[in-house]
Amino acid sequence: MRISFKWIKELLDITALPDEASDRLTMIGLEVEGAESVQDDIVFEVNVTPNRPDCLSMIGIARELSAAYRIPLKLPSCEISGGRPVPDFSVEIVKPELCNRYAGRVIKGVRIADSPEWMKTRLEKCGIRSINNVVDVTNYVLLEFGHPLHAFDADTIKGNRIVVNTAGANNKIVTLDGVERSLPEDALLILDSIRPIAVAGVMGGSETEVTAKTKNIFLESAYFEPFSIRKTSKKLGLTSESSYRFERGADIEFLEKALDRAALMIQEIAGGTIHEIIDVYPKKYVPQPVEARFERINKLLGLTLSHSEMLEILQSLNIPAEESGDVFLVYPPAHRRDIRRDSDVAEEIARIYGFDNIPTTIPKSPLSSGRLNSRAMNISKTREVMRKAGFTEVINYSFMGMASLDMISIPGSDTRRKTVSINNPLGQDQCLLRTTLAPALIGNLKFNLDQGIRDIRVFEIAKVFADRGESLPLEELRVGGVFYRDKSPSLWKEDASGFFITKGALESLLEELKISGLSFSPSSEPFFHMGQASDLYVSNARIGYIGVLGPEIVGTLDLKKQKPEIVLFELNLDLLLTFIPASIQYSSIPKYPSIERDIAVVLDGTIPSSRITELIRAYPSELIKDISVFDFFKGGNIPEGRKSLAFNIIYRANDRTLKDEEVEELHASVVEYIIANTGGELRK
Repeated sequence: MRISFKWIKELLDITALPDEASDRLTMIGLEVEGAESVQDDIVFEVNVTPNRPDCLSMIGIARELSAAYRIPLKLPSCEISGGRPVPDFSVEIVKPELCNRYAGRVIKGVRIADSPEWMKTRLEKCGIRSINNVVDVTNYVLLEFGHPLHAFDADTIKGNRIVVNTAGANNKIVTLDGVERSLPEDALLILDSIRPIAVAGVMGGSETEVTAKTKNIFLESAYFEPFSIRKTSKKLGLTSESSYRFERGADIEFLEKALDRAALMIQEIAGGTIHEIIDVYPKKYVPQPVEARFERINKLLGLTLSHSEMLEILQSLNIPAEESGDVFLVYPPAHRRDIRRDSDVAEEIARIYGFDNIPTTIPKSPLSSGRLNSRAMNISKTREVMRKAGFTEVINYSFMGMASLDMISIPGSDTRRKTVSINNPLGQDQCLLRTTLAPALIGNLKFNLDQGIRDIRVFEIAKVFADRGESLPLEELRVGGVFYRDKSPSLWKEDASGFFITKGALESLLEELKISGLSFSPSSEPFFHMGQASDLYVSNARIGYIGVLGPEIVGTLDLKKQKPEIVLFELNLDLLLTFIPASIQYSSIPKYPSIERDIAVVLDGTIPSSRITELIRAYPSELIKDISVFDFFKGGNIPEGRKSLAFNIIYRANDRTLKDEEVEELHASVVEYIIANTGGELRK
């Protein structure tokens, strides 16, 4: 914006030279990008940021310099005493949510002519061409007060009635630039009793413009909601000095003074009789108080200002504030709606106090040792174990669609259906935060299969999210993976299935993390093959699952192979990490030899081997050191519905060599204990 320094000096008794004033403006946040000498004046080119529409005027700039130099501001006289009664003229605001206030004055008997030279010169310095004395006054007050005004030829307003409403069916107008424009239905208009006469806040209509024949005018001063003006201006591709200010926010309280100032100047330059003000103000401005703590302001700025110094700075900016103990309440005036929080208050104090007066301090940035915490180290260790097992890490998006859960047959009652929706999704397939890693991992598998890859081992460590009815969703860190290997001809034979290879990788993971007590039980996950899936438990807490994908899921992958074995697993890594012991206890290498005994029992087919292992571990003897399963058999001479499980038990004492008789007695007791607790029998 172009600012006349000579004009500023009329509003402020400033003794500073233009260069000094220019530097001061820049230091308080109004960058002076250039200055030029025009006749007997210096004109600044000031860069006003979008959040400071109050500075788009001479008074706005003078108010800032007034605070910076602690010099009183002198506002032009704009008091109108009396005034003729309002003629038969009415104003109606149909959309008060878009037009919070509309004021105007009828001025009768004006004489349209050229403006005085001094006014023409000032307008030209600020980049506005002269039109006629009435229009020039509205532009002059626009530059001086920063509030847009518009003058209508009152005799062309049908029915002596002003209506503020959206376009609706009144969708065409010829604007002052002579262009006929089709108006959006939501565009705010100024209408008379039959037609639109102006695009509110943007540009007037040609049918009501002030011409040489004009005798009576209606002078408008209003407040329009910025978002409405911005949207209309953008849709029409039409900008003006008025729209530039209205779309940034005008001063709803100051508009009456701007109206009266313009009316007095018109009377002085063009004559005429001023009538009483018409002021429709349905939505009053009520400042929203901002609470700020003196201590926090000083902490933000690195200063030690007293309470009175802070309040004095705000008072110099015409920002009301009142002290209340350790805090003070700031009431942003109508021209400073950008003040919304205590950090905004701190900025105002810093600007006027002077950024160059704030002492320089070297920021403290303590250096850490660079060592990871235990959680980060264990997550890193998890990655390393999976890589050693031949798995490659993948990174997927954290989004999914409901179709992803449908694909793996997640029932409606499952907690994984409690999803968190995304407000601005890229598409319906990415409209939710994922609640499981499984769909994305299956997608990785499908992509690699389509590329002709036949040995696929991938894993991912990432968060899943679930709605828990609070402001923030539940977040859990998971590790999941998928395994597929096409059994193609090879020089050697490998009998281990993909399930047991993957299971071994997970067992290695827990062993590396020093987590003991891992057990398995049949899984009921809907996307697994019946009887080929397990839930994983540590200390009776379910930490995840592993299994072979069911034929229904595999069918969607369009594989040529008839019965491929695709193994999927997913573990709750957050829960798993809680089982890592705080410290590790080491024991010395055994000095005495161990004795091994085997046991084969026939029991009910529904009893898992882990149940027998737990029973043996629970047997009250310190001599039992290790248990392992080495045989499983069904059919033959084993009755239907039952199975044979064989276990190897290692016995050892820490202080002596065990004797066979002692071990035989203990082993027999263990066998009886197992049979008694399972209803099984020794296999013969």
